[in-house]
Amino acid sequence: MKNRSIIIFCLIAVIACSCKDYLDLKPLTQYSETTLWTGVNDATAACNACYSQFEDGQWVVYMDVASDNGHDAYPWEGWQQLGNMQLLNPNNPGGKFDFFTITQCNWFLENIDKAPIDAALAARLKGEVRFIRAYEYFERSQLYGDFPLVTKMLTTTEANTIASTPKAQIVQFIIDELNAIIPDLPLSYQGNDLGRITQGAAWALKARVELFNEKYAESAVSSKKVMDLGVYSLFPNYQDIFRITNEYNSEIILDRGYLETNPNLTLGLMVLVPEAAAGGGWSSVNISQSLVDTYEMANGKPIDDPTSGYDIDHPFLNRDPRLLQTVIVPGAEYAGIIFNPMDPNSLDYWPTYNYTGYIGQKYTHYLSDFPDIYNTGLNIPLIRYAEMLLTYAEAKIELNQIDNSVYDAISQVRLRAGLPAVDQSKYSTQLQMRELVRRERRVELAMEGLRWYDIQRWKIAEQVMNGPVYGARISTIDAGGNVTYTSTDHAKIEDRVFNPAKNYLWPVPQSQRDINKNLIQNPNY
Repeated sequence: MKNRSIIIFCLIAVIACSCKDYLDLKPLTQYSETTLWTGVNDATAACNACYSQFEDGQWVVYMDVASDNGHDAYPWEGWQQLGNMQLLNPNNPGGKFDFFTITQCNWFLENIDKAPIDAALAARLKGEVRFIRAYEYFERSQLYGDFPLVTKMLTTTEANTIASTPKAQIVQFIIDELNAIIPDLPLSYQGNDLGRITQGAAWALKARVELFNEKYAESAVSSKKVMDLGVYSLFPNYQDIFRITNEYNSEIILDRGYLETNPNLTLGLMVLVPEAAAGGGWSSVNISQSLVDTYEMANGKPIDDPTSGYDIDHPFLNRDPRLLQTVIVPGAEYAGIIFNPMDPNSLDYWPTYNYTGYIGQKYTHYLSDFPDIYNTGLNIPLIRYAEMLLTYAEAKIELNQIDNSVYDAISQVRLRAGLPAVDQSKYSTQLQMRELVRRERRVELAMEGLRWYDIQRWKIAEQVMNGPVYGARISTIDAGGNVTYTSTDHAKIEDRVFNPAKNYLWPVPQSQRDINKNLIQNPNY
């Protein structure tokens, strides 16, 4: 949706100026309520305003450093402390304990019927907004568990006394909303409407929510619906899915749109670019050795398999192609430089800020596509068809209904990446298939903001979020990018401590509880 009306920003300003109380739920001004519903243009602009703060591309990327996939080199950005749990305390003002977009959605839904527009269009716009509200509640229920479920505009008194709703009720609300809106949404859009919410997006979000909440039978049905729509397919080249020239490709079910020609709609990608590269990146989003080691060999065997052919002194040779399409590794040529985090004279020298020596490049592989890395128009995928294939496979595996359709779904993802299909003689039990699909999710969806949620729902943080975080192996790198390892040691970045009694949920900000005494803090904070 690259050409959203400039009315969006006027409407946002009206809403923002009138939402200064707790939960951002104070009613809008009388002026805005009586003048914005004169026809199609106003109704569409009000709907577009709900898209304006719907998800954030940088948030999606940074969420991986709040998991075992990565590390944020800079404490002042806040994400490093989310990764090591030091910022998970009630005094942290960050996170997503806010209601700005939810309030925009509620305001729209309470007023849209004032507009003299076609009933089918009104139903579609309502469906889009209800989807956005459902997505917002999906994220918040994952991060916080119980959360205030607000579906109407509230008075200040109501907003400051509302209690949290149990997570199970929020999940059911999300599912009910998605079921209700699917008939009113189109399968696809054309022209300037590309990027709007579709039937496929609603089915896909429903499948994700059901999977994340162990509703496996339902998730298998919902993800299969997406597979059977005939709208989506795997893009032929994994690396190019994320290129700006391929936006709205056949694999994208839902994305967050940006526009480089509008300063209010740009996305900064400097967090994914080495400092030494032209244009001066920040090297913020570092990749962990743990993620690097998860990528299989090109023959489809894990690197810890003695028969895989893995060479500890040539660790990036003959690996799953997605590794080098996702990660800038030491000695790699990138944007006209040799990436050398081992050189004390390099801006990317790893001990300077405890860089890991690996930088994510999923969205910046083609740096020349961006005239200004601080202001790009790259859309960030939120749901891809590959996720739906893996969702279907995981749901069926958890149901222990492992048939050819499960093998085929995973194999489609692997074959597109350049790996062999699933070896059914090696992966024949539920336990083996569970291990495979979890590994496949981690590498296929790296840097797409989902890893923490997988850790959370699989309850594996005690294993993967505890202990030291390591980066690249210590080495020297010459001007041609040739790496000579000088030690068996890897760069040690930090030690993490995960407390399962509390850290699976984020804390309710104390600032909100000071205003509303009915908000209950999450356990052990």
